[in-house]
Amino acid sequence: MRWLLLLLAFLTVPALAETRNPGEYFFQPKMGDLKGDLADARQAGKTGILLMFEMDDCPFCERMKNTVLNQRQVQDYFRQHFIIYPMDTRGSVELTDFKGKNTTEKAFALEQRARATPTFIFYDTAGNEVTRFTGITQTADEFMLLGRYVVTGEYQKAPFNVYKKQARAAR
Repeated sequence: MRWLLLLLAFLTVPALAETRNPGEYFFQPKMGDLKGDLADARQAGKTGILLMFEMDDCPFCERMKNTVLNQRQVQDYFRQHFIIYPMDTRGSVELTDFKGKNTTEKAFALEQRARATPTFIFYDTAGNEVTRFTGITQTADEFMLLGRYVVTGEYQKAPFNVYKKQARAAR
């Protein structure tokens, strides 16, 4: 019996640490209509939309993709609760913003004040910014905590750093 438990524990460890391509499993294909995506998020019962503002050759963006956004548990949790897109802060791809205005990724990033990369901005299903996180998280667990902070509505009560301290103290 004891060896069976050890075998089961051994077999489940790789599944918990499984990594997958964030381009396929974290981000969703962009349609270019954020206003329409709000309606889709509401209809699907999502918490909102998460945008990752990034740029080519950003080492911090790559670090997030290669150490956090590639984690299966991160991908599954965030895809369950959010519609998620990358936004190129220098991009010329056209899109429709949350208010229905035609713009480009670069102009939208400037309007959203995404000046450093990566910047993660969470929007509710009405298109209102609810929280933002600039930079990288130290671990996948910290990024998961950020997701729960938004999903549970704790962002309405305290800043993320306070929430994070309280969550660590509760452990």
